[in-house]
Amino acid sequence: MRQTCNSDGGVGSTENVQARGITLLSIFVDTPTAEPNPETKLLADFKTDTHLSKVYLAGREYLNKEGQTSVSPLVGKIMQQICTDPTLCPEYPSSFGLPEFTRRATELVLGRDCHAIVENRVLGVQTVGCTGAVRLGAELLKHWYNVSGVWCGPVYLSSPCDDSLAGIFEAAGIQDVRRYRYWDTEQRGVGVQKMMEDLEMAPEQSVIVLSASAHCPTGSDLSQKHWRLLTQLMVRCRFFPFFLLPAQGLCHGDVQQDAWPVRLCASLGMELLCAQSFSHSFGLYGERVGHLLCVLKQSSTLLAVQSQAEKQVRALWSRPSVRGARVVATVLSNPAHHVEWQEGVKSMVERGILVRERLREKLRLLGCPGSWDHLIQQGGLYCCTGLNVQQVEFLEKRRHIYLHPNGCLNPQFCLAAPPGSLQRRHTPKLAVWLCLSTHRIIRVSCLRSPLPSL
Repeated sequence: MRQTCNSDGGVGSTENVQARGITLLSIFVDTPTAEPNPETKLLADFKTDTHLSKVYLAGREYLNKEGQTSVSPLVGKIMQQICTDPTLCPEYPSSFGLPEFTRRATELVLGRDCHAIVENRVLGVQTVGCTGAVRLGAELLKHWYNVSGVWCGPVYLSSPCDDSLAGIFEAAGIQDVRRYRYWDTEQRGVGVQKMMEDLEMAPEQSVIVLSASAHCPTGSDLSQKHWRLLTQLMVRCRFFPFFLLPAQGLCHGDVQQDAWPVRLCASLGMELLCAQSFSHSFGLYGERVGHLLCVLKQSSTLLAVQSQAEKQVRALWSRPSVRGARVVATVLSNPAHHVEWQEGVKSMVERGILVRERLREKLRLLGCPGSWDHLIQQGGLYCCTGLNVQQVEFLEKRRHIYLHPNGCLNPQFCLAAPPGSLQRRHTPKLAVWLCLSTHRIIRVSCLRSPLPSL
């Protein structure tokens, strides 16, 4: 007879355990395997690829010219100062995070002279990355948006968008998540007319998730003219804008220009949410420094919304970490540091533009059909090549070059790699590798399905 340990440390038979109604199987035995995230699957496929010249072009980080994650000397110096500062006591922050951080993050988006700030109708909450900011915003919308009625959506996301967005809103209990057309494959840019058509059909009080700048994953943004048209539509249809600003300054090299759509809506008296991240612009990868900005119509509702935000934060992560937020607050509160940081951001943008221009020129010299000007018209971390699913699959299977299935890639990963780094996960390669592979796939695919002539 088999024996098992009793709860009091004694030994009993398996039959006795079963007789007392205790099952030997895990309560998770029937748990189904979740469908893998496309980005996770892509990285897993890359890691299992044994080809020596494999290339991964779908990373989420900004890289310097050596192919390393970009961290400015300023940020590194301040982090070292914080770690060695004897006056800083290890203590919990409030649920809203560091007050100086939330104040500076708010001013970075809206500007110090914003009427909403002066009138005390702005709430800022430090969050666990941009994902945490979106989740907190979704929770506030679910529980308190139009509380006089029963609001369950819809929330409109761009197509394409970050793969995690829909799941974040659904996890907050908002199941009605829809899509509006954004990327036009024929124009290789924002399909403004199709976007407006989809939003014209949206019901009143819909939440529209919008990329303020550096749209992920296409890198294509609306012009100021189109933003004004979209704002008029949102006011007329009583839409609620939820902005995403994951890399302020890294689209145009100007923090004010990148935040211009948010400032436009705030200047018109619109209520809005804005999810920010400081991972890219400060090189604080792994610190999860995010911020949720909430602009209200009346200051009289601020305390009530603030109390509900605190309640949600305590249920989600209780209190945020402070080191990364302290770095951001230190930089933004010091005029000299602020200028130096902005210069560093501008140089990162210029380096990204140079890579895009080199990529376009290589494609032109290799005689690739069609126009590739859209590569230099995009900004931010990603760019959309315009390659279709079959072409991307060809690059992966035949050339061992990995990019997103929708044809988007991180141009920073096209930089030259230092010697002996072929096996690393972030394997930068000369742009010509991608160009040669792209040239071959286009010639092959044109026999079946030619790319649109631009």
